[in-house]
Amino acid sequence: MESDAEEAAAAGAPGAGRLKGSPELTVDADMREMAKTAAWSVSSCKAGNGVAALRDDNLDTYWQSDGAQPHLVSIQFQKKVQLQLVVLYVDFKLDESYTPSKISIRAGDGFHNLKEIKTVELAKPVGWVHISLSGADPLETFIHTFMLQIAILSNHLNGRDTHIRQIKIYGPRPNPVPAQPFHFTSREFMTYSTIR
Repeated sequence: MESDAEEAAAAGAPGAGRLKGSPELTVDADMREMAKTAAWSVSSCKAGNGVAALRDDNLDTYWQSDGAQPHLVSIQFQKKVQLQLVVLYVDFKLDESYTPSKISIRAGDGFHNLKEIKTVELAKPVGWVHISLSGADPLETFIHTFMLQIAILSNHLNGRDTHIRQIKIYGPRPNPVPAQPFHFTSREFMTYSTIR
């Protein structure tokens, strides 16, 4: 068993890939929540702990899987969207062996062609876990996709079922002026940003 100091060092080490979570949900102002109009589905759930618990903005409720791993949360969009960030709320102190320890993020046009884009390991997380969808190339700040799937590959303490309390998915805010290469935010700049 690792000591708390060793765990903290592993979680804070660059490239360690083990995420801990933060108590507050903080997201850049240039991002917006994208999954409000998406179709959500899960691979399995206990009665009363389904998809609605993932989206109710209540940290006391949770989705609980009921079946063999991997446990899946699938989010399908009506049109191709740009996504930058997946944020999960998990709590090792409350959920113990139900807490995910390894998560895979997959994207594609549908169930038939999902590709893994990111795998992360969680180290006894308590709070909001931010998973960036950007690639290794600095120019790849988001992905274009019709479908996103979150796969829970394993849980802490070899748990079978999983608890996730909230999931948020963020993408870039659209430019308010169409065909405008610059992102003006003040009303005065936007007023003079086009030629009539």
